[in-house]
Amino acid sequence: MSRLDAIWWAALLIQLVAIPGTIFPVLPGLALLPLGAGLWCWAVGWSVGWPALALALMILALGWGADALGMLLGAARLQATRWAYIGAAIGLVVGLLGLLPTLPFGGVLLGALVGPLLGASLGELITASTELGPFGLERLRRSLLVGLAVVAGMLVSRLAQVILSVIGVLGFVLLSRMLV
Repeated sequence: MSRLDAIWWAALLIQLVAIPGTIFPVLPGLALLPLGAGLWCWAVGWSVGWPALALALMILALGWGADALGMLLGAARLQATRWAYIGAAIGLVVGLLGLLPTLPFGGVLLGALVGPLLGASLGELITASTELGPFGLERLRRSLLVGLAVVAGMLVSRLAQVILSVIGVLGFVLLSRMLV
């Protein structure tokens, strides 16, 4: 195996880790696509490797857009407060750190779903308008709906990122093997 082949396999391996990285928040996701393509571009030179790197950067930007859009549209329809989003972010960190040591694989998934749900719901509950009553049933229902909307938006953006990562890896394989 030549040095160039070894670098190509290393770049492909880096990019393949992006696929599970889009699902599990503890792994880097789409950011690995430009890293692998950049390694390949460095090995073969800019004049040959730039299409793979350009595709990886474009997919990274699309993934960031999908992430932002999923979070915003998930709860925007319900007119959630910004504290719901802040609560979801805090809930994600607490969920991952709190559940990760106790359950090896399921804790990551559970923490990534339950943490933002509870965080967004609590953030919305604390800051919801007092028109719904101090802690009335309608206020609790709305807070739970906002939490579910935030989690649904996160799941849709994760699905989009998985699809984008697969497209990125396949695009890298096609572009890097076709041009060299």
